Amino acid sequence: MRNLSLKQLHAVAAIARLGTMTRAAQELSVTPAALTARIKGLEDEIGLLLFDRTHAGLKPTDAGRELIWAIDSIGTVLETCTERLRALRGGQGGRVALGVVSTAKYFAPRIVGGFARAHPGVEIDLVVGNRGATVEALRDYRIDLALMGRPPRDFAIAAEAFGPHPLVVIAAPDHRLAGRRGLTREELAEEPFLVREYGSGTRTVFEEFMTGLLIRRARIGIDSGSNETIKQTVMAGLGIALISGHTVASELADGRLVLLDVEGLPIRRDWFAVRRADKVLSPAATAFWDFLLGEGAAWLPALPRDLPVPAP
Repeated sequence: MRNLSLKQLHAVAAIARLGTMTRAAQELSVTPAALTARIKGLEDEIGLLLFDRTHAGLKPTDAGRELIWAIDSIGTVLETCTERLRALRGGQGGRVALGVVSTAKYFAPRIVGGFARAHPGVEIDLVVGNRGATVEALRDYRIDLALMGRPPRDFAIAAEAFGPHPLVVIAAPDHRLAGRRGLTREELAEEPFLVREYGSGTRTVFEEFMTGLLIRRARIGIDSGSNETIKQTVMAGLGIALISGHTVASELADGRLVLLDVEGLPIRRDWFAVRRADKVLSPAATAFWDFLLGEGAAWLPALPRDLPVPAP
């Protein structure tokens, strides 16, 4: 059956529907002799007769009906494929691989949900990782797009800011600095700090902000590569941290954490949509990119009303 072709299947279907070689040959624009030879060759290959010769014409045998079922099934598959291709052309179907740095996981599902309501036929593969893993996935073409705060610079990318990304310093509600106004960097440097791992965007901003000051590290052996670990440790009163405001919106709202009023804070950064410059986006990925740039900011977590966000 390796040599079975659509042309042969169509020939079987035409003969079964029209009942004679002559009429089927006319429909298929071949000679009756050529069509007979085509069917004879197929019967020889599968070792079974495809038609019974009756007074009412040619009638498919069990083997013939199996081939007719096959052509009907193929027709259904091709129709489905055509519809899916039409959906892909219109950006209403397909799949998007979205990489998200761990700090953005607090709002990325909200953005995906907003997009999904407008494009229910598109599937989103959401891949969360630290900045290094997300950059490598982008570099290796394993994701279509990425959400991050600091785009890579060592390979060609296209990056567009889609919303503000304020960074703040948090403390436990009963911290000795809570409620004080106009704190300086020098005063912060006297406190034990919980910091993200080397290579993270937040760690880079922290080092830039505290340049020239000797920093105390919190004396606790924890994996500070996790925003959740840092938040829980700050709530336990074991230190303070500079962190993305969007990762602590919930804790600030219910009073489990407070913002420290520090000169020069919040630090204004942006969230970026990033893709490889040489990657041609599918219609679905293009639709997500456009949605992100047009509506992404509306899905960012709400921050306290008294939190100033400096203009870029």
